[in-house]
Amino acid sequence: MAMCKFYFYIMACLLAIFLLLTSGDDARAQYPGFDAPSGRVSSGGTSGLVAVKPSIDGGNIAIGATSQVVVLFRNEGGQPIQTGQINLYPSSNASANVSLNQCQGAPLPPGAECAVAISVKGLQPGAWRLEMLMLHSGRSRLVTSTLSGHIEANGDSADRLASDIETIPNKIEFGSLGSSQTLVESVILRNITSNPIHIDDVSINSANSAGFSVDADCKELKAGQACIATVTWEPKQKGPATGVLVVRHDGATALASVTLSGDYNPDNVDEADIFPEAVPGRGLLVSSQKEVNFGETVTAASTITVSLVNTGDSALTLDKIKISGSDNGLSLSGSGCSEGLTLQPIQACPLTMTWSPTRIGDVLDDVQIVHSGARGILILPVRGRALKVVSQDQKAIVLSKSPTKVIESKDVTSNVTSKRKKSKDQNIERSDSFKHQGDSSSSINASSALDGLKITSFSAKRAIVNGPGGSRLIHNNKDVMLGGIMWEVAIQENGIEFANGEDRILLLFDRSLSSVNRVTQQSYNKNGTNLANGQGSNRGISGQSVSGGGYGQVQNNSSYNGTNSSTRY
Repeated sequence: MAMCKFYFYIMACLLAIFLLLTSGDDARAQYPGFDAPSGRVSSGGTSGLVAVKPSIDGGNIAIGATSQVVVLFRNEGGQPIQTGQINLYPSSNASANVSLNQCQGAPLPPGAECAVAISVKGLQPGAWRLEMLMLHSGRSRLVTSTLSGHIEANGDSADRLASDIETIPNKIEFGSLGSSQTLVESVILRNITSNPIHIDDVSINSANSAGFSVDADCKELKAGQACIATVTWEPKQKGPATGVLVVRHDGATALASVTLSGDYNPDNVDEADIFPEAVPGRGLLVSSQKEVNFGETVTAASTITVSLVNTGDSALTLDKIKISGSDNGLSLSGSGCSEGLTLQPIQACPLTMTWSPTRIGDVLDDVQIVHSGARGILILPVRGRALKVVSQDQKAIVLSKSPTKVIESKDVTSNVTSKRKKSKDQNIERSDSFKHQGDSSSSINASSALDGLKITSFSAKRAIVNGPGGSRLIHNNKDVMLGGIMWEVAIQENGIEFANGEDRILLLFDRSLSSVNRVTQQSYNKNGTNLANGQGSNRGISGQSVSGGGYGQVQNNSSYNGTNSSTRY
């Protein structure tokens, strides 16, 4: 019995040896202990680091979306393994990068696992594939893993022509434009491949009248990188405009395009408003009145003042102020708004205009104000109707002017200076119409005190002036109270000069009032003597006549030789 058991054991050993020798690789795979150490491979687990799943299904990814895929690795060797660089090789319709690497850092102990997370982004529809290679310190030195899936198209991208350069947007519609303006739109050019792409040219194909232009500085785009191009539309012709933005590159498709469209339908042009709309960062000049209107019954010199206001948010300068016409009697005051004046925001200045009609009828004129604000010019219409001509010979000419004076009542009768005579010591009696009550003082503008006065009669030593307070007899070199101011009188050849301190004003005589120019109700004798009922005449130094005007008759029998003799009042 014992011999039988021994014999059976011997036969079993021989059978095992026979099967081992005849089975080859299958037997050696089943019994790794019979292999030589140099013949062991990674599949046997002795090579070191291996992928838990050599092939991984990454699933479906939408275009433009990113999916995270995790790859696990295990150390099946007998020694700790240090991992190294990871290289990713995605297909052309996807991009990938390592978002998490737990295998780096400390060496991986035998039997331990680590994870690497890969971010995969879909760029074009279709199947995608990614090969991952990682270096390590094990015997095989390299471990690989394969990721695959499908990129799905959604929305408008389903029928989009595949291109290496993606354009966002793929068409530009400027819409309908009703005003003459410039519109700008942007186009993003992105490399959706895994290889660098060089941009050769970015241009627009369209008609010259379409008005499209492009500005781009795109030279080279790495994988997933983008740049921007700006498209400008300046319509030059009424109607629709179309064009194509063309991008030429060295990728597989070589071209990318964006369609351009727009419609220019300008509105009807209306009249320009006097005041433009406010513009940020610019001054805006407006007036308190839209026009300067003197009315329909102008019979004397009239003055109107308007206020010019800067309603913008920046300062502006008045460069030029002028009246369009030159022979209608309009004039501007030199004070207030003047050339070179700078108005800060919300600041104003007065613009004063005077009209002394030179003819009967309507005045149609404008004031031009050139400035540095929005639009650059302000036009104020000037309108009015004159029923009477205002003689320019009766105007008061300011020869010199001093600042506005404060004259007290107690000083009027005692302090009078003379430019041609020595100071007077006696008090000057004043007319009741110019007396001030109490000791209060009044401000008097000497340059305007003679407004409304005109010379009605004139000779070398005497003259009569008429004004709102009635007629006054004026003597040469004798002081007179007019307009609340004591004046020194000097009768000149063409008028009367009134002086008060630094103020000197010349009141001209209107030669049209001379008896030489008035032929009605006049008769001349052989000696040239003029005798009219209730009216005398005086041939003075300029051959001018003095009308009695209620002061009695004046008679002068001298010949008309430019000299004055024996005038009687």
